[in-house]
Amino acid sequence: MATELSSQLAGKVALITGSASGIGKDIAETYAQAGAAVGIADLNLAGAQATADAINAAGGKAIAIEMDVTSEEAVQAGTQKLLDAFGRYDILVSNAGIQIIDSIDKMPYSNWKKMLDIHLNGAFLTTQAALKSMYAQPEPSTVIYMGSIHSHLASPLKAPYVTAKHALLGLARTLAKEGAAHGVRSYVICPGFVKTPLVEKQIPEQAREKGITEEEVVKNVMLGNTVDGEFTTTDDIAQLALFLAAFPTAALTGQSFIASHGWEMK
Repeated sequence: MATELSSQLAGKVALITGSASGIGKDIAETYAQAGAAVGIADLNLAGAQATADAINAAGGKAIAIEMDVTSEEAVQAGTQKLLDAFGRYDILVSNAGIQIIDSIDKMPYSNWKKMLDIHLNGAFLTTQAALKSMYAQPEPSTVIYMGSIHSHLASPLKAPYVTAKHALLGLARTLAKEGAAHGVRSYVICPGFVKTPLVEKQIPEQAREKGITEEEVVKNVMLGNTVDGEFTTTDDIAQLALFLAAFPTAALTGQSFIASHGWEMK
């Protein structure tokens, strides 16, 4: 984590789910650098604590929060821990997620439910918990959902993922309408392929399912539609998340933002 701090989010408090690693970790570090106090919420408490410790050592403010986003009790308890530590709640980044690669005809129903529970129900539960504080505050608040290019299109072998990511658009748009009277703004960030452990795990899985090499998965499946053959980076997404959290008006509320090196354009 860089040590140079700014004031774009000075005085703000953010909770980022799935932030012990990957995109969520980069967003948490970027928010802390911008002056926000951050809650590192993750199932992996040791990883969350390591991220929080690194932020605090660099001059930021962070706490680790063990959170299973599919559990209403865990979400409520984690939200209360954030409030007890920092006294307010200004930004939620609903980022926690997993991936399961399988075709519709072969996918166990348990995997379908698991995917929707984490990606969609987790977004609902964390939003509902956040709004209790956000609605009570006079200052504007922000909810950011981590969608995907698959919020706007489909790919084979990802039925529950595509379904959940599409559904986040509806949740964000509804929140934009309902939350406007309370100063709550909502957005969906839609990354292309970001080379995180989640994506790296997909490479051999897709190679097996499609009967092609791992190199072909990367070149043709993941990056074939980009303009430059490059992965989107975690910093690309973190900087977009910072821009949205700091945006001064409701002009962009309810919108989705694709960051994919041209993989998908809307």
